[in-house]
Amino acid sequence: MVTKEQVFDILKEVDDPEIGRPITELGMVEDIKIDGDKVLVNIKLTIPGCPLKARINDEVTQKVKELEGVKEAEVFFTSMTDQERQKLTQELLSKYQSGEKEEETGTEFVKHIVCIASGKGGVGKSTVTANLAAALADMGYKVGVLDADVYGFSIPRMMGCQGQPTIIENMIIPPEREGIKIISMGLFLDEDTPVIWRGPMLHKAVQQFMTDVHWDDLDFMLIDLPPGTGDVTITIAQKFKKSQLLVVTTPQKAAANVALRVGRMADKVELKVVGVIENMSYYQMPDGSREYIFGSGGGERLARLLNAQLLGEIPLDKTVRECSDEGTPLVWNENKSPATGIYRESAKKLVEILEG
Repeated sequence: MVTKEQVFDILKEVDDPEIGRPITELGMVEDIKIDGDKVLVNIKLTIPGCPLKARINDEVTQKVKELEGVKEAEVFFTSMTDQERQKLTQELLSKYQSGEKEEETGTEFVKHIVCIASGKGGVGKSTVTANLAAALADMGYKVGVLDADVYGFSIPRMMGCQGQPTIIENMIIPPEREGIKIISMGLFLDEDTPVIWRGPMLHKAVQQFMTDVHWDDLDFMLIDLPPGTGDVTITIAQKFKKSQLLVVTTPQKAAANVALRVGRMADKVELKVVGVIENMSYYQMPDGSREYIFGSGGGERLARLLNAQLLGEIPLDKTVRECSDEGTPLVWNENKSPATGIYRESAKKLVEILEG
């Protein structure tokens, strides 16, 4: 006859679908009873009315019935007490709030933090963020995207991420797209609702996105910064000491010069510039020739001035925009554009720089 220990051991293979940790590790397995060839399992949900209750039921039932000697499995549900829930969230969030100094944030949970910046809006910074995230995830890395562009959030639309995050006590569970964890002000507001905040509220929102979100363990966190050199960039530099900067520009001199200011600012807040991506570099004509609509050489010149590597030159292609509007990064739409390969190659170069 099957034992309680055997049941508990196999339940270690069942993860909470929102938190992404084994239900045994989270203290969700409250009781196991054996009645001949029938097993009864009592599961404590993290919150009453958990929207993924049915999924947990199915996975627990399936796993238990894999055990030899088990013909029937039944799952009962209760929910954690306020004290149990508070203890759980404190344990899960502790590694995000353990900086050496009061103004710092713990970074043990993430290997690389890449802040993606631009000198001004409209150069495709968020598009680059979404596609690099998709490319890194396809390479097998665990990726999170923090949309710190609180006023001009666009990551949820570009990555096809909808619905408000689940909140357990003071812990935010980020929604996922193809395994990429995503958090943005756009997940809490209607897309057309303006954010009218002054600096302190902005600072607090960004800080909460860092410390109150259950990111779990990541290889890469990509932070989509607002354009320019404002408060958010300084906040990120202070909070995440291992952050590095990737600058996005377009080819023309005016855009590259503005982007240069972001790179120069990075020195002042101790952010290393890890690379440059030039967007809208050229338009590829039907005969294969290139039309440099916005000029050329801006990204290469910017990389040289910042002592960084030019990771890629992304062509001007309406397919990039179409995919973003549809909510699926171009990288996940194979063979639609030559830009797909360039994004993937840029992601590979980024990995080589950070891990080489």
